[in-house]
Amino acid sequence: MNSKERKSIAVIVAHPDDETLWAGGLILENPLNDWFIVCLCRASDKERSARFKNALVLLKAQGAMGDLDDGPHQHPLDETELEAEILRLLPGTHFDLILTHDSAGEYTKHLRHEEVNKAVVTLWHNEKIQAGELWTFAYEDGNKAYFPKAIEYASVFESLSEKIWLKKYKLITQTYGFAEDSWEAETTPMSEAFWQFKDAHSAKQKIKIE
Repeated sequence: MNSKERKSIAVIVAHPDDETLWAGGLILENPLNDWFIVCLCRASDKERSARFKNALVLLKAQGAMGDLDDGPHQHPLDETELEAEILRLLPGTHFDLILTHDSAGEYTKHLRHEEVNKAVVTLWHNEKIQAGELWTFAYEDGNKAYFPKAIEYASVFESLSEKIWLKKYKLITQTYGFAEDSWEAETTPMSEAFWQFKDAHSAKQKIKIE
């Protein structure tokens, strides 16, 4: 992505820390872009919302949080409500690039990640948001056989420098407060990957939205 041209980039995720786990290296490596991070859950969680705000400062990004249901039972969200919440939280409707979850999520299995992907792609396809490109996080965990890892054959793949990875790791362990033996800390990818879509039709085809 390294470009002299300043870009407006929206990162739309389900939870505070998703932006760091799956795209933190990319954000840290490109501080001159205009980053806006939308987190759709946990605004009423005082601890996690405060940590998200602290992470935004360190990522040199702006952002906003929603408070959609994220209870343990993970009942499906209303699609119309989810799309409306994304539009409410975004500062505008046109971006050079949008980053979000993949249709398969980043690990086995998280309904909220899959729902966010479908909502973002639907909004793009229906021209309620505009973007030059959409990138979705490209990770897999071998059906829970190992921690999520970046897919090397994805459209975009980059191994992070030790300096950038350490900043990302400190965001997870210090800013977000996860213990070093936590799933989040042990997951923190040393490489990042993304599926790249130039148009909404190809993104829609991938998830087979009816």
